[in-house]
Amino acid sequence: MKIHEYQGKEILEGYGVRVQRGILVDTPDAAGQAFQSWGGTAAVIKAQVHAGGRGKGGGVKFVTSLSEAESVADAMLGMQLVTHQTGPEGQKVRKLMICEALDLAAEYYVGIALDRALGRPVLMVSAEGGVEIETLALERPEALLKLPIDPAAGLQAYQARRAAFFLGLDAGQVRQAVPFLLGLAQAYLENDCELAEINPLVLTEQGDVVALDAKMTFDSSALFRHADIAEMRDEHEEDAKEVEASRFGLNYITLDGEIGCMVNGAGLAMATMDTIKAHGSSPANFLDVGGSATEEAITEAFRIILSDSKVKGILVNIFGGIMKCDIIARGVIAAAKNVRIEIPLVVRLEGTNVEAGRTLLAESGLDLIAASSLDEGASLICTAVTSNKPS
Repeated sequence: MKIHEYQGKEILEGYGVRVQRGILVDTPDAAGQAFQSWGGTAAVIKAQVHAGGRGKGGGVKFVTSLSEAESVADAMLGMQLVTHQTGPEGQKVRKLMICEALDLAAEYYVGIALDRALGRPVLMVSAEGGVEIETLALERPEALLKLPIDPAAGLQAYQARRAAFFLGLDAGQVRQAVPFLLGLAQAYLENDCELAEINPLVLTEQGDVVALDAKMTFDSSALFRHADIAEMRDEHEEDAKEVEASRFGLNYITLDGEIGCMVNGAGLAMATMDTIKAHGSSPANFLDVGGSATEEAITEAFRIILSDSKVKGILVNIFGGIMKCDIIARGVIAAAKNVRIEIPLVVRLEGTNVEAGRTLLAESGLDLIAASSLDEGASLICTAVTSNKPS
Protein backbone atom coordinates (compact mmCIF):
# COMPACT_ATOMS: atom_id res chain seq x y z
CA MET A 1 0.00 0.00 0.00
CA LYS A 2 1.22 3.49 -0.90
CA ILE A 3 0.63 6.68 1.03
CA HIS A 4 1.02 10.37 0.23
CA GLU A 5 4.08 12.51 0.89
CA TYR A 6 2.39 14.39 3.73
CA GLN A 7 1.48 11.09 5.42
CA GLY A 8 5.01 9.73 5.03
CA LYS A 9 6.45 12.87 6.58
CA GLU A 10 4.02 12.57 9.49
CA ILE A 11 5.25 9.03 10.18
CA LEU A 12 8.93 9.96 9.88
CA GLU A 13 8.55 12.93 12.24
CA GLY A 14 7.38 10.45 14.87
CA TYR A 15 10.81 8.80 14.61
CA GLY A 16 12.76 12.02 15.00
CA VAL A 17 13.40 12.56 11.30
CA ARG A 18 13.59 16.25 10.36
CA VAL A 19 11.23 16.87 7.42
CA GLN A 20 10.27 19.87 5.33
CA ARG A 21 7.17 21.21 7.05
CA GLY A 22 3.94 21.64 5.14
CA ILE A 23 0.23 22.36 5.48
CA LEU A 24 -2.35 20.17 3.70
CA VAL A 25 -5.04 22.09 1.75
CA ASP A 26 -7.77 21.39 -0.78
CA THR A 27 -8.90 24.90 -1.79
CA PRO A 28 -7.10 27.97 -3.23
CA ASP A 29 -8.15 30.09 -0.22
CA ALA A 30 -6.63 27.57 2.18
CA ALA A 31 -3.47 27.58 0.07
CA GLY A 32 -3.24 31.34 0.48
CA GLN A 33 -3.65 31.08 4.24
CA ALA A 34 -0.98 28.39 4.38
CA PHE A 35 1.34 30.59 2.31
CA GLN A 36 0.91 33.34 4.89
CA SER A 37 1.77 30.87 7.65
CA TRP A 38 5.27 30.51 6.14
CA GLY A 39 5.89 34.26 6.30
CA GLY A 40 4.14 35.37 3.14
CA THR A 41 7.32 35.64 1.08
CA ALA A 42 7.90 32.18 -0.44
CA ALA A 43 6.56 28.63 -0.36
CA VAL A 44 6.53 25.44 -2.38
CA ILE A 45 3.23 23.97 -3.59
CA LYS A 46 3.25 20.19 -4.07
CA ALA A 47 0.51 18.07 -5.59
CA GLN A 48 -0.29 15.05 -3.44
CA VAL A 49 -0.54 12.03 -5.73
CA HIS A 50 0.95 8.54 -5.59
CA ALA A 51 3.51 9.11 -8.33
CA GLY A 52 7.08 10.24 -8.77
CA GLY A 53 8.22 12.87 -11.24
CA ARG A 54 5.70 15.43 -10.00
CA GLY A 55 8.03 18.36 -10.66
CA LYS A 56 8.48 17.50 -14.34
CA GLY A 57 4.73 17.09 -14.70
CA GLY A 58 3.93 20.52 -13.23
CA GLY A 59 2.97 19.23 -9.80
CA VAL A 60 5.60 21.17 -7.82
CA LYS A 61 5.72 24.97 -7.99
CA PHE A 62 7.72 27.66 -6.15
CA VAL A 63 5.59 30.75 -5.38
CA THR A 64 6.56 34.14 -3.97
CA SER A 65 3.27 35.98 -3.38
CA LEU A 66 -0.19 35.40 -1.94
CA SER A 67 -1.91 35.90 -5.29
CA GLU A 68 0.51 33.53 -7.00
CA ALA A 69 -0.03 30.89 -4.32
CA GLU A 70 -3.81 31.06 -4.78
CA SER A 71 -3.68 31.05 -8.59
CA VAL A 72 -1.22 28.14 -8.74
CA ALA A 73 -3.32 26.18 -6.25
CA ASP A 74 -6.46 26.92 -8.27
CA ALA A 75 -4.80 25.61 -11.45
CA MET A 76 -3.28 22.56 -9.77
CA LEU A 77 -6.35 21.35 -7.86
CA GLY A 78 -8.42 19.12 -10.11
CA MET A 79 -5.77 18.81 -12.80
CA GLN A 80 -4.81 15.44 -14.28
CA LEU A 81 -1.14 15.28 -13.35
CA VAL A 82 0.80 13.20 -15.87
CA THR A 83 4.18 11.76 -14.90
CA HIS A 84 6.25 8.79 -16.03
CA GLN A 85 4.56 6.77 -13.26
CA THR A 86 0.90 7.68 -13.91
CA GLY A 87 0.55 6.72 -17.54
CA PRO A 88 -0.94 9.00 -20.20
CA GLU A 89 -4.27 9.34 -18.38
CA GLY A 90 -2.60 11.03 -15.40
CA GLN A 91 -3.79 11.22 -11.82
CA LYS A 92 -6.33 13.74 -10.52
CA VAL A 93 -4.94 16.18 -7.92
CA ARG A 94 -7.27 16.46 -4.94
CA LYS A 95 -4.94 17.77 -2.24
CA LEU A 96 -1.92 20.06 -2.07
CA MET A 97 0.84 20.46 0.46
CA ILE A 98 1.98 24.06 0.97
CA CYS A 99 5.57 23.68 2.18
CA GLU A 100 8.12 25.95 3.76
CA ALA A 101 10.75 27.26 1.34
CA LEU A 102 14.28 26.13 2.22
CA ASP A 103 17.64 27.43 1.02
CA LEU A 104 19.26 24.32 -0.45
CA ALA A 105 23.01 23.79 -0.46
CA ALA A 106 23.08 20.14 -1.63
CA GLU A 107 20.78 17.26 -2.53
CA TYR A 108 21.24 13.55 -1.75
CA TYR A 109 19.39 10.27 -2.17
CA VAL A 110 18.46 8.02 0.77
CA GLY A 111 16.26 4.96 0.63
CA ILE A 112 15.59 1.61 2.26
CA ALA A 113 14.16 -1.29 0.26
CA LEU A 114 14.04 -5.05 0.48
CA ASP A 115 16.89 -6.78 -1.37
CA ARG A 116 15.36 -10.13 -2.30
CA ALA A 117 18.72 -11.63 -3.21
CA LEU A 118 20.03 -10.90 0.30
CA GLY A 119 16.72 -11.56 2.00
CA ARG A 120 16.92 -8.38 4.08
CA PRO A 121 16.42 -4.61 3.83
CA VAL A 122 19.22 -2.48 2.39
CA LEU A 123 20.03 1.16 3.13
CA MET A 124 21.00 2.96 -0.09
CA VAL A 125 22.60 6.41 -0.20
CA SER A 126 24.01 8.54 -2.99
CA ALA A 127 25.47 12.04 -3.17
CA GLU A 128 23.39 12.55 -6.31
CA GLY A 129 19.87 13.34 -5.13
CA GLY A 130 16.81 14.10 -7.22
CA VAL A 131 17.76 11.54 -9.89
CA GLU A 132 16.21 8.26 -10.96
CA ILE A 133 17.98 5.87 -8.63
CA GLU A 134 17.35 2.88 -10.90
CA THR A 135 19.24 4.60 -13.72
CA LEU A 136 22.09 5.56 -11.41
CA ALA A 137 22.40 2.01 -10.07
CA LEU A 138 22.72 0.65 -13.61
CA GLU A 139 24.96 3.29 -15.16
CA ARG A 140 27.13 4.33 -12.20
CA PRO A 141 26.82 1.76 -9.40
CA GLU A 142 29.91 3.16 -7.65
CA ALA A 143 27.89 6.30 -6.87
CA LEU A 144 25.47 4.28 -4.72
CA LEU A 145 26.37 2.80 -1.33
CA LYS A 146 24.33 -0.21 -0.18
CA LEU A 147 24.36 -1.39 3.43
CA PRO A 148 22.38 -4.50 4.50
CA ILE A 149 20.25 -4.10 7.62
CA ASP A 150 19.76 -6.92 10.12
CA PRO A 151 15.96 -6.98 10.65
CA ALA A 152 16.39 -8.07 14.27
CA ALA A 153 19.13 -5.62 15.27
CA GLY A 154 18.18 -2.74 12.96
CA LEU A 155 20.53 -0.27 11.31
CA GLN A 156 23.67 0.17 13.43
CA ALA A 157 25.19 3.53 14.30
CA TYR A 158 28.47 2.67 12.58
CA GLN A 159 26.53 1.94 9.38
CA ALA A 160 24.75 5.28 9.62
CA ARG A 161 28.08 7.05 10.10
CA ARG A 162 29.57 5.25 7.10
CA ALA A 163 26.59 6.30 4.98
CA ALA A 164 26.84 9.92 6.15
CA PHE A 165 30.56 10.14 5.35
CA PHE A 166 29.91 8.51 1.95
CA LEU A 167 27.62 11.45 1.21
CA GLY A 168 30.52 13.81 1.92
CA LEU A 169 29.01 15.41 5.02
CA ASP A 170 31.28 17.10 7.53
CA ALA A 171 31.52 16.10 11.19
CA GLY A 172 28.73 18.40 12.36
CA GLN A 173 26.40 17.30 9.60
CA VAL A 174 27.20 13.65 10.31
CA ARG A 175 26.02 14.15 13.88
CA GLN A 176 22.62 15.19 12.45
CA ALA A 177 22.54 12.52 9.75
CA VAL A 178 23.19 9.54 12.04
CA PRO A 179 19.99 9.84 14.15
CA PHE A 180 18.15 10.82 10.96
CA LEU A 181 19.15 7.56 9.25
CA LEU A 182 18.57 5.48 12.39
CA GLY A 183 15.06 6.93 12.67
CA LEU A 184 14.34 6.21 9.02
CA ALA A 185 15.44 2.58 9.45
CA GLN A 186 13.38 2.18 12.62
CA ALA A 187 10.30 3.54 10.83
CA TYR A 188 10.89 1.10 7.97
CA LEU A 189 11.22 -1.96 10.18
CA GLU A 190 8.53 -1.21 12.76
CA ASN A 191 5.88 -0.39 10.16
CA ASP A 192 6.50 -3.33 7.80
CA CYS A 193 7.54 -1.09 4.93
CA GLU A 194 8.45 -2.29 1.48
CA LEU A 195 10.07 1.05 0.63
CA ALA A 196 11.05 4.17 2.56
CA GLU A 197 12.65 6.68 0.22
CA ILE A 198 13.77 10.29 0.63
CA ASN A 199 14.62 11.82 -2.72
CA PRO A 200 15.98 14.29 -2.17
CA LEU A 201 17.46 14.49 1.26
CA VAL A 202 18.83 18.04 1.43
CA LEU A 203 21.45 20.03 3.25
CA THR A 204 20.29 23.62 3.77
CA GLU A 205 22.46 26.71 3.67
CA GLN A 206 22.04 26.80 7.45
CA GLY A 207 23.58 23.31 7.73
CA ASP A 208 20.39 21.38 8.49
CA VAL A 209 19.78 17.85 7.18
CA VAL A 210 16.14 17.71 6.01
CA ALA A 211 13.86 15.25 4.19
CA LEU A 212 12.46 17.30 1.32
CA ASP A 213 10.24 14.44 0.18
CA ALA A 214 9.01 11.15 1.68
CA LYS A 215 7.84 8.10 -0.23
CA MET A 216 6.67 5.10 1.77
CA THR A 217 4.97 1.88 0.74
CA PHE A 218 3.86 -0.93 3.04
CA ASP A 219 3.38 -4.67 2.93
CA SER A 220 -0.40 -4.94 2.51
CA SER A 221 -0.37 -8.37 4.16
CA ALA A 222 0.95 -6.78 7.37
CA LEU A 223 -1.54 -3.93 7.63
CA PHE A 224 -3.59 -5.83 10.21
CA ARG A 225 -0.78 -4.89 12.60
CA HIS A 226 -0.99 -1.19 11.69
CA ALA A 227 -4.56 0.06 11.82
CA ASP A 228 -3.37 3.68 11.83
CA ILE A 229 -1.47 3.20 8.58
CA ALA A 230 -4.31 1.22 6.99
CA GLU A 231 -6.53 4.26 7.55
CA MET A 232 -4.16 6.29 5.37
CA ARG A 233 -5.19 4.38 2.27
CA ASP A 234 -6.46 6.68 -0.49
CA GLU A 235 -8.61 4.65 -2.84
CA HIS A 236 -8.78 7.57 -5.29
CA GLU A 237 -5.14 6.85 -6.09
CA GLU A 238 -5.74 3.20 -6.95
CA ASP A 239 -7.27 1.43 -9.93
CA ALA A 240 -11.02 1.15 -9.22
CA LYS A 241 -11.06 -2.50 -10.29
CA GLU A 242 -8.19 -3.34 -7.95
CA VAL A 243 -9.98 -1.62 -5.06
CA GLU A 244 -13.18 -3.56 -5.72
CA ALA A 245 -11.26 -6.83 -6.01
CA SER A 246 -9.60 -6.31 -2.63
CA ARG A 247 -13.03 -6.11 -0.97
CA PHE A 248 -13.67 -9.70 -2.03
CA GLY A 249 -10.22 -10.98 -1.09
CA LEU A 250 -9.10 -11.11 -4.73
CA ASN A 251 -5.59 -10.21 -5.81
CA TYR A 252 -6.10 -8.24 -9.04
CA ILE A 253 -3.73 -6.12 -11.13
CA THR A 254 -4.69 -4.45 -14.40
CA LEU A 255 -2.42 -5.13 -17.39
CA ASP A 256 -2.48 -4.02 -21.04
CA GLY A 257 -3.46 -7.18 -22.92
CA GLU A 258 -6.71 -8.68 -24.20
CA ILE A 259 -6.98 -12.06 -22.43
CA GLY A 260 -8.62 -11.94 -19.02
CA CYS A 261 -7.13 -14.46 -16.58
CA MET A 262 -8.73 -16.10 -13.53
CA VAL A 263 -6.28 -18.33 -11.70
CA ASN A 264 -5.68 -19.64 -8.17
CA GLY A 265 -2.15 -19.11 -6.92
CA ALA A 266 0.38 -16.45 -7.86
CA GLY A 267 2.82 -18.92 -9.39
CA LEU A 268 0.15 -20.48 -11.59
CA ALA A 269 -1.03 -17.00 -12.56
CA MET A 270 2.47 -16.07 -13.73
CA ALA A 271 2.77 -19.33 -15.67
CA THR A 272 -0.63 -18.69 -17.25
CA MET A 273 0.36 -15.20 -18.38
CA ASP A 274 3.65 -16.49 -19.81
CA THR A 275 1.85 -19.23 -21.73
CA ILE A 276 -0.63 -16.73 -23.18
CA LYS A 277 2.32 -14.65 -24.35
CA ALA A 278 3.93 -17.75 -25.87
CA HIS A 279 0.79 -18.28 -27.95
CA GLY A 280 0.93 -14.76 -29.39
CA SER A 281 -1.42 -12.76 -27.18
CA SER A 282 -1.14 -10.77 -23.93
CA PRO A 283 -2.84 -10.99 -20.51
CA ALA A 284 -5.26 -8.22 -19.57
CA ASN A 285 -4.87 -8.80 -15.86
CA PHE A 286 -3.35 -10.76 -13.03
CA LEU A 287 -6.20 -12.22 -10.95
CA ASP A 288 -5.54 -14.70 -8.17
CA VAL A 289 -8.76 -15.90 -6.53
CA GLY A 290 -6.73 -17.58 -3.78
CA GLY A 291 -7.44 -20.80 -2.00
CA SER A 292 -10.74 -20.00 -0.30
CA ALA A 293 -12.77 -17.88 -2.71
CA THR A 294 -16.56 -18.16 -2.51
CA GLU A 295 -19.02 -18.35 -5.40
CA GLU A 296 -19.80 -14.69 -4.70
CA ALA A 297 -16.11 -13.77 -5.01
CA ILE A 298 -15.74 -15.71 -8.27
CA THR A 299 -18.81 -13.95 -9.68
CA GLU A 300 -17.27 -10.64 -8.70
CA ALA A 301 -14.00 -11.68 -10.35
CA PHE A 302 -15.87 -12.14 -13.64
CA ARG A 303 -17.55 -8.75 -13.22
CA ILE A 304 -14.18 -7.07 -12.71
CA ILE A 305 -12.55 -8.80 -15.67
CA LEU A 306 -15.46 -7.95 -17.96
CA SER A 307 -15.48 -4.31 -16.84
CA ASP A 308 -12.22 -3.90 -18.77
CA SER A 309 -13.16 -2.97 -22.34
CA LYS A 310 -9.84 -4.34 -23.62
CA VAL A 311 -10.74 -7.90 -22.63
CA LYS A 312 -11.68 -9.98 -25.68
CA GLY A 313 -11.59 -13.43 -24.07
CA ILE A 314 -11.24 -15.12 -20.66
CA LEU A 315 -9.10 -18.07 -19.58
CA VAL A 316 -9.99 -19.74 -16.29
CA ASN A 317 -7.09 -21.93 -15.14
CA ILE A 318 -7.68 -23.65 -11.80
CA PHE A 319 -5.59 -26.33 -10.14
CA GLY A 320 -7.78 -27.61 -7.35
CA GLY A 321 -6.30 -28.03 -3.92
CA ILE A 322 -7.81 -26.04 -1.09
CA MET A 323 -9.82 -24.30 -3.81
CA LYS A 324 -11.82 -27.28 -5.15
CA CYS A 325 -12.71 -27.54 -8.82
CA ASP A 326 -16.43 -28.01 -8.16
CA ILE A 327 -16.52 -24.71 -6.22
CA ILE A 328 -14.91 -22.94 -9.16
CA ALA A 329 -17.37 -24.61 -11.54
CA ARG A 330 -20.33 -23.43 -9.46
CA GLY A 331 -18.81 -19.94 -9.40
CA VAL A 332 -18.44 -19.91 -13.19
CA ILE A 333 -22.05 -21.06 -13.60
CA ALA A 334 -23.33 -18.46 -11.10
CA ALA A 335 -21.33 -15.74 -12.83
CA ALA A 336 -22.75 -16.69 -16.22
CA LYS A 337 -26.26 -16.34 -14.81
CA ASN A 338 -25.59 -12.94 -13.27
CA VAL A 339 -23.06 -11.46 -15.69
CA ARG A 340 -23.47 -11.51 -19.45
CA ILE A 341 -20.38 -13.23 -20.88
CA GLU A 342 -20.43 -12.47 -24.60
CA ILE A 343 -16.77 -13.16 -25.32
CA PRO A 344 -14.92 -16.49 -25.67
CA LEU A 345 -14.47 -18.36 -22.39
CA VAL A 346 -12.02 -21.23 -21.94
CA VAL A 347 -11.98 -23.22 -18.68
CA ARG A 348 -9.22 -25.59 -17.60
CA LEU A 349 -9.76 -27.49 -14.36
CA GLU A 350 -7.43 -29.98 -12.72
CA GLY A 351 -6.97 -31.35 -9.20
CA THR A 352 -9.34 -31.88 -6.27
CA ASN A 353 -12.92 -32.72 -7.34
CA VAL A 354 -12.00 -32.14 -10.99
CA GLU A 355 -14.50 -34.65 -12.37
CA ALA A 356 -17.34 -33.12 -10.37
CA GLY A 357 -16.33 -29.71 -11.63
CA ARG A 358 -16.15 -30.79 -15.25
CA THR A 359 -19.53 -32.49 -14.96
CA LEU A 360 -21.13 -29.35 -13.55
CA LEU A 361 -19.77 -27.28 -16.42
CA ALA A 362 -20.73 -29.82 -19.08
CA GLU A 363 -24.32 -29.98 -17.80
CA SER A 364 -24.65 -26.22 -17.29
CA GLY A 365 -25.42 -25.41 -20.92
CA LEU A 366 -22.86 -22.58 -20.88
CA ASP A 367 -21.18 -21.52 -24.09
CA LEU A 368 -17.61 -22.31 -23.06
CA ILE A 369 -14.60 -24.26 -24.28
CA ALA A 370 -13.09 -26.94 -22.04
CA ALA A 371 -9.33 -27.52 -21.96
CA SER A 372 -7.34 -30.34 -20.41
CA SER A 373 -4.03 -28.51 -19.95
CA LEU A 374 -2.67 -24.99 -19.53
CA ASP A 375 -0.98 -25.05 -22.92
CA GLU A 376 -4.15 -26.21 -24.62
CA GLY A 377 -6.24 -23.64 -22.76
CA ALA A 378 -3.93 -20.77 -23.74
CA SER A 379 -3.87 -21.94 -27.35
CA LEU A 380 -7.67 -22.22 -27.47
CA ILE A 381 -8.38 -18.78 -25.99
CA CYS A 382 -5.79 -17.04 -28.18
CA THR A 383 -7.23 -18.73 -31.29
CA ALA A 384 -10.80 -17.87 -30.28
CA VAL A 385 -9.95 -14.21 -29.70
CA THR A 386 -8.07 -13.97 -32.99
CA SER A 387 -10.96 -15.52 -34.94
CA ASN A 388 -13.41 -13.04 -33.34
CA LYS A 389 -11.44 -10.01 -34.51
CA PRO A 390 -12.85 -8.17 -37.51
CA SER A 391 -10.80 -8.83 -40.63
